Amino acid sequence: MPSTSQSELEARIAQLEAENAALRRSRATGDTTAGGPAGDSDGGGAGPRRRGRQRWRTVVAVVCVVVGLVLAPIALLTAWARIELVDTDRFVATFAPLAEDPDVQVFVADQVTAAIEEQVDLDALTSDLFAGLAQLNLPPRAQDALGLLEGPAAEGLKSLVSGAVDRIVASEAFADIWGTALRVTHRQFVAAVQGDPNAALDVSNDTLSVQLGPVIDAVKQRLEEDGVGLASAIPSIDRSIVIVQDDAIALVTTMYALAVAVGTWLPIVALAFLVIGVLVAKRRTAALVWTAGGFALSMILFAAGVGVGRAFFVGTVSPSIMPRDTAIALFEQLMEIVRGAVLALFVLSLLIAVIAWFTGPWRPARAARGLADSGFSAIRRSAAAHGVTTGAFGTWLDRWRGGAYSLIVIVAAAVVLFTRPITVGLVVWTVVVALLALLVVELLRRPTGSPEPSPRSEAAAG
Repeated sequence: MPSTSQSELEARIAQLEAENAALRRSRATGDTTAGGPAGDSDGGGAGPRRRGRQRWRTVVAVVCVVVGLVLAPIALLTAWARIELVDTDRFVATFAPLAEDPDVQVFVADQVTAAIEEQVDLDALTSDLFAGLAQLNLPPRAQDALGLLEGPAAEGLKSLVSGAVDRIVASEAFADIWGTALRVTHRQFVAAVQGDPNAALDVSNDTLSVQLGPVIDAVKQRLEEDGVGLASAIPSIDRSIVIVQDDAIALVTTMYALAVAVGTWLPIVALAFLVIGVLVAKRRTAALVWTAGGFALSMILFAAGVGVGRAFFVGTVSPSIMPRDTAIALFEQLMEIVRGAVLALFVLSLLIAVIAWFTGPWRPARAARGLADSGFSAIRRSAAAHGVTTGAFGTWLDRWRGGAYSLIVIVAAAVVLFTRPITVGLVVWTVVVALLALLVVELLRRPTGSPEPSPRSEAAAG
């Protein structure tokens, strides 16, 4: 009997080895039957057809991902343009902090002082005043003194006006005045771009400027409050700080048109292409890793483009329109939201790439997952030994853990995509919370075959 059992076991082993060899051959040739030749069954053409479909899936996935990566920087730029150029409140909020920048304050003060001196001839006013005094039949010595005092009096009057301007610009009230000027400028800009014939600013043939009229009016009021009678001679002056002129106006108007037309939905379209590319791909995990890495690279290139734009802008407006330091401060304030968004999206894409790699089929990733699974299993066994288990809820959560993971990722992505402005802190905290949620799911789920609570622990608990 023992010999018969051994022979039967050997025969069974040989049969299994033959079946395994047949299965390996069928997989290699694309046969769907477990042992017949590839050409003898209806499944003989399934292998080539499947490979053809997989090639098409790969082509479609690559095209969608490439299109999404190309659209991503454009979508970011148009979304930023819509925020800055279309929304007056956002425009004011962006440029309002410039009121506290020393370089901007010096530039504004110089422009306001120059505007007042151009409209009000302080030398002529002083000369008329002293001419009137000379007609008062003063003694000869007084007449001579008047001639000597006329020059210093004119300089003193200029210094008085300049000092009043400097105090206004350096005061806390200047922030409100500056905000009003920005609001008026943006409304005129929008009206001009939209073709309003009553717009005060002709963007097509003129310049894009920040109006200084409110600042000049505040200086006039301050001089009148200080008892300077000559302040009444200051008229309403239409003076502005030029930001963009000549050929750059066409670029601004084009950006405005793009922002209105596609600024809202183009980011969604770009994201849709990326998602479709990953879903269509044959190896979705690898596709997600490459897509996230490509997106991070596109953000790096976009940041480099912003640096080139900074050099171009500063070189265009400085020193012909404004000093270099003022131009740099203006550009940095304008690009603050863009820089924050680029850095945040770069960090997010890197984190997605790392997480996707961790869930992939690669040997280091499997080893890391195995180590993590061992740690979680040890925690569950320890909890069960102490009578702690998630019971039926843990079993249900384990069955639907894929949906729980997807929900966490979708919520985290929605927070990042629909929160404005995007900041690095927002992205980091969103990812941290999402990772904590994933850890909670791993701790609470109860895989099949998990140990039951220890009877002694249950008795002790009772």
